[in-house]
Amino acid sequence: MKSFRFCFLMLTIAILASPALSDLVLSKVDRRIYLTSHIVRISSTVKVENAGPEKESLVLLAFPEQQAKNMAYLMATPHEGKGKVKNPVVALPVEAANPKDMPAALTFYSVSLPKGLAEGDSFTFDVLAVFTHALRPIPEQITQADIQLVLYQDSAHYLSPYAVKVQSLSVKLPDSRIESYTKLENTKIHGSEIKYGPYENLPSFSYSPIAVHFESNLPFAVAQELVREIEISHWGNVQVTEHYKLIHGGAQSKGEFSRLDFLARPNIRGASAFRYLVANLPPRAHSVYYRDEIGNISTSHLRGDSKKTELLIEPRYPMFGGWRTAFTIGYGLPLQDFLYESDGKRFLNITFSSPMVELVIDALIVKVVLPEGSSDISVAASFPVEKWQETKISHLDIDGRPVVVLKKTNVVPQHNQFFQVYYHFSQLSMLREPLMLISGFFFFFVACIVYMHADISISKSSASYLAKQQWEEVQAVIQQVQNIISRCLTTHDNLEASLRDLSRTGNIQACKAARKAADGLLKELSKELKPLLTFLRSSPSAAQVLPKVEELVAKERELQEKVMVKHSTVVDGYEKKSGARDIENRVALQQQKLTALRQEVDDLLEFIDEI
Repeated sequence: MKSFRFCFLMLTIAILASPALSDLVLSKVDRRIYLTSHIVRISSTVKVENAGPEKESLVLLAFPEQQAKNMAYLMATPHEGKGKVKNPVVALPVEAANPKDMPAALTFYSVSLPKGLAEGDSFTFDVLAVFTHALRPIPEQITQADIQLVLYQDSAHYLSPYAVKVQSLSVKLPDSRIESYTKLENTKIHGSEIKYGPYENLPSFSYSPIAVHFESNLPFAVAQELVREIEISHWGNVQVTEHYKLIHGGAQSKGEFSRLDFLARPNIRGASAFRYLVANLPPRAHSVYYRDEIGNISTSHLRGDSKKTELLIEPRYPMFGGWRTAFTIGYGLPLQDFLYESDGKRFLNITFSSPMVELVIDALIVKVVLPEGSSDISVAASFPVEKWQETKISHLDIDGRPVVVLKKTNVVPQHNQFFQVYYHFSQLSMLREPLMLISGFFFFFVACIVYMHADISISKSSASYLAKQQWEEVQAVIQQVQNIISRCLTTHDNLEASLRDLSRTGNIQACKAARKAADGLLKELSKELKPLLTFLRSSPSAAQVLPKVEELVAKERELQEKVMVKHSTVVDGYEKKSGARDIENRVALQQQKLTALRQEVDDLLEFIDEI
């Protein structure tokens, strides 16, 4: 409050030092301040008269510097009066002005009248000024159970460089719960409305500060950034995708949050939070979705008719002061409702801002993605915006699609007006993507047909094919040799097992029978091995592996002889009834040689198997 008083003092000093600007007089001013949401709207009906001899065609509007910084929208229109047939509104030109010898603490705008006012003439017009971030939460931090109180500051007198004969002010609040307000002469309160005036014969730059401290639990929804992407497809659809970064712009939440208390008594334990937002989408919107980084959000409701489509969305959690969330909504629109043709050019006619109700947008970026091949692009908007062009590469694109980018800060619902994007586009360009798809599928099927009918196998008469076939035969023979050697080794193991049975049972006849069976099997295996070795010796492809195979056969035969000698020695000892220790001493040296030979045979088998 101290800073407000200081600013008011400086403003008063500057105003009192300023001269009257012209012979214009404001004969009547009715001002209405709407504080029914966090967006402040001031509507003024001004009747201006020319009391001087010279014609006047401009009327200046004055705003304090701090108020002008928060002003998002300003429009002036002729006043039609009550009971008259409402004609389409034609806005009067409004431009920033910088008159001489005016205080620097004020910001001026000029309104151009339809025709100059001669002496004694009058003209009545309406002025709508919209402000954002003009309501200050007092206190700035509240708990979950507290209500939200906000403070609004203005002047009871209409601030103008002209004298005012009669003026009145009404301040409309969300409800009748008012913490405090400035009481001046002729101040009345009726429910949720505070009236100041009428005040008569006010000099130029008259200023009387007022402050209203009241309860407001309405959603303070602020989009810190909103990126709207509008993609045009000449195949019948306009796809709109909106990326929101949202914050509750009211009093900051402090302390712990209890979801149980909130669900039990949401109007008491969460009065300052908002739980849902409403978006008024265009008629015939379809394929609507609502999601965030986690995935689809199911807490949304869609209903529509021939005039509008209403989407009610609920964030994943109630939004208290200072809390943030990010989400995306998207929907499709029929192309014929928004794309038109004029003077050989096509133009998109669609709304500029967000469809969300009562949403303040700190930074809005609108991207209009045109079809590939568009040229001679221009933009028409009813308010100033930053604009530039980009390129977007999408599926089946060659050069990329031109993107018109528009940016505006401090956006309010009044900016949700239609704007136009004009461009040239050839009908032949529409055939580019279908022809690419047709050509792609055509060449794919041609390639499949060629592949199915072409013989790409290696010729059976070629040297590489013959070499491969010979090597496969060699591999098969080597595999047979390995199997025979493995069966020989198994036979050796059986003889060793018969000797162990002999030492345990003393049954010499069973041991001799095992020897006889082993001799017969080894002879058969030797016969099977001879033709295989003959084939390997005659095959050029076996030259690399043949020495190892021959070495393997030789080692196995040597091992076979040693096993037979050992077997004969042990059986002879048992027939002569020699002691067990004496028999072991006689075959100890033979056993060492058998172990070494068996290891060599196993190593050769492993080596050949790797080859």
